[in-house]
Amino acid sequence: MNTVTRPRILVVGAGFAGVECVRRLERKLSPDEADVTLVTPFAYQLYLPLLPQVASGVLTPQSIAVSLRRSKKYRTRIIPGGAIGVDLKSKVCVIRTITDEIVNEPYDYIVLAPGSITRTFDIPGLTDHAFGMKTLAEAAYIRDHVISQLDLADASQDPVERASRLQFVVVGGGYAGTETAACLQRLTHAAVKRYPRLDPSLIKWHLIDIAPKLMPELGDKLGSSAQEILRRRGIEISLGTSIAKAGPEEVTFTDGRVIPTRTLIWTAGVVASPLIATLGAETVKGRLAVAPEMNLPGDDGVFALGDSAAVPDLAKGDGAMCPPTAQHALRQGRHVADNVIASLRGQVMKPYVHKDLGLVVDLGGTDAVSKPLGIELRGLPAQAVARGYHWSALRTNVAKTRVMTNWLLNAVAGDDFVRTGFQARKAARLKDFEYTDAYLTPEQVRAQVEGSGRPD
Repeated sequence: MNTVTRPRILVVGAGFAGVECVRRLERKLSPDEADVTLVTPFAYQLYLPLLPQVASGVLTPQSIAVSLRRSKKYRTRIIPGGAIGVDLKSKVCVIRTITDEIVNEPYDYIVLAPGSITRTFDIPGLTDHAFGMKTLAEAAYIRDHVISQLDLADASQDPVERASRLQFVVVGGGYAGTETAACLQRLTHAAVKRYPRLDPSLIKWHLIDIAPKLMPELGDKLGSSAQEILRRRGIEISLGTSIAKAGPEEVTFTDGRVIPTRTLIWTAGVVASPLIATLGAETVKGRLAVAPEMNLPGDDGVFALGDSAAVPDLAKGDGAMCPPTAQHALRQGRHVADNVIASLRGQVMKPYVHKDLGLVVDLGGTDAVSKPLGIELRGLPAQAVARGYHWSALRTNVAKTRVMTNWLLNAVAGDDFVRTGFQARKAARLKDFEYTDAYLTPEQVRAQVEGSGRPD
């Protein structure tokens, strides 16, 4: 007996792009039109721009992790695991589940939104001794680590050790690095008042970047304003500088300076997920080269978006690519869902066009710089715009309520500087959080698919 199966739509990644795509598909497709499956190791959508506020204790971790299982009305099947390879010819995605089982998942349409990982370089000791700021676990872990440095410095009788524990280095002058340094500096500045044996002047924060300017996308005036705010707080900014090597108790800068520190936070950019390399397709600086409609030319039913796709920015023109921001990812998710539906129904797909709405940078407290619709703002107005934007972008009312409550409570009552005990056992660093060695080569993908056969 012949049976008619529904088209299978597989979405890889539960970031801004992937979740927006899934929700749009659910709203616009009838249940008998297609089966939708989402591959993600964590059943939540992480609101990445607010990670520095989790690290500094302004927000609780669960307030920016929006559950994908909260509503009973969603019909998408969730596979708990990570995609580690894609065979475009066989239309099979190879998945390593959270039970460490490798399975082949067939598809008719695939939407690749695996996001990005922290960009690292071949710097001695970097992955062994640096922390990242890309996952919820890293943000929570860094908060524990920073507070533990104050505790350990307070307990130490060695002035050299005490000084090294109270110096902190952040590498990366983009939004993530700048906000991380700003928010964590406020944390230590407030916390040290509860440690009468510690000299506040020993606490030193360093923000370094190889670029000549801090957050150049903001423009000269706002970038200078941000630098002035940070320097006024005592953060030492070093531009045109990077890391030469990293050790457990010191970091060497490329200008020769050696900084005694137990805390190195690496936020020097991101690169596309290693999943993209398994396709054997054309890439642009590691991102999958796609058409303006976000489909892969020459491969029917393959779409890519977000941080891992080089989506042409038609609003800017001149060959520009969309930057890896939440603003674009949200809109690309909705747009690619419409194009998948159009392809499924035999309709014409539309190119993605979005004019950038501006940038917001939250430096903690009443300090911020924002550029909504090209209007430059500083101080409290900029902070209102920054937090208003983030609050409105949260997907559920529950998340909005939690974040707003956290902001109000922190503003009124401050922080208790409690650490949860992550530091009680083996220390974890950047290499322990992102599992970059989990992916297959294109040859391994082909062997896996051919060896197991394609399941029905």
